[in-house]
Amino acid sequence: MYDNICKYLAETYPEDIAKWLLGQPIPLVHLPTRELALEPIHADSLILLKSATPSENLILHLEFQTKPDPAIPFRMLDYWTRAKRKFPHHYLKQIVIYLTPRDTAVVYQNYYQEERTRHEFDIVRLWEREASALLDNPGTLPFAVLGRSGNREETLQAVVNRIEKLDNQRARRELAAASYVLAGLVLRDNVIRRILRSEMMRESVTFQAILEEGRQEGLQRGEFRGKQELLKRLIRRKFGALPPTVVTQLENLSSAQLDELGEAILDMQSTSDLEGWLGQKVNSR
Repeated sequence: MYDNICKYLAETYPEDIAKWLLGQPIPLVHLPTRELALEPIHADSLILLKSATPSENLILHLEFQTKPDPAIPFRMLDYWTRAKRKFPHHYLKQIVIYLTPRDTAVVYQNYYQEERTRHEFDIVRLWEREASALLDNPGTLPFAVLGRSGNREETLQAVVNRIEKLDNQRARRELAAASYVLAGLVLRDNVIRRILRSEMMRESVTFQAILEEGRQEGLQRGEFRGKQELLKRLIRRKFGALPPTVVTQLENLSSAQLDELGEAILDMQSTSDLEGWLGQKVNSR
């Protein structure tokens, strides 16, 4: 849900996003990820393209993350090679944007390295950026509450004040809905509802889509979590207590991989077999 909101903002207000991240309001257009041909394409990736003269050609690849993902560095290298193969004369700018504070080295790692291969990219930790700098343009307003400020409630109120001054009624509704969702990462719902008037969002197409997505995610998450817990119980009964690293790897498996593990576990004889299987899945990403 958060990824989709961030992508919506970047697709709808690309010049505002470019001004924030690149320092100038470069006109960009959304490049469908299918243009890169290869799979898998991750849902939280957004690629924006500018084509003018050969010296100005630019591809901006954004990754919005709420949780640290150890696979991100390799993913950035993977996308760089795909984009360069498709657009060899473009300059590729890659930025990973972490939305909420995390106490892990992953949110500081701006490179992928293995043997003699090294690939670097940029990182934005939103909580380190001044919230006030995100209040200048409509497309960055919903991000402001996640920025650095002395009082997040006051920042959200400042966002609302600016949204209400916009001439376009639809833009007001959509930006209010986006602000509501992103504020949920750092503020309680009753606080957000006190500041953001519900009538600003009720008729928003985005907000209605968010509600429906939330319902669907809830159903899928229930099935997914149930599958996770069942496998954990089976593994504990077979091998006993599991190391924290193994638990983390299990929680990072997709639904399809959990199904695979459900069958593979029958042939495993030890925790080493399980760790080897999990290691293969991590390395194959």
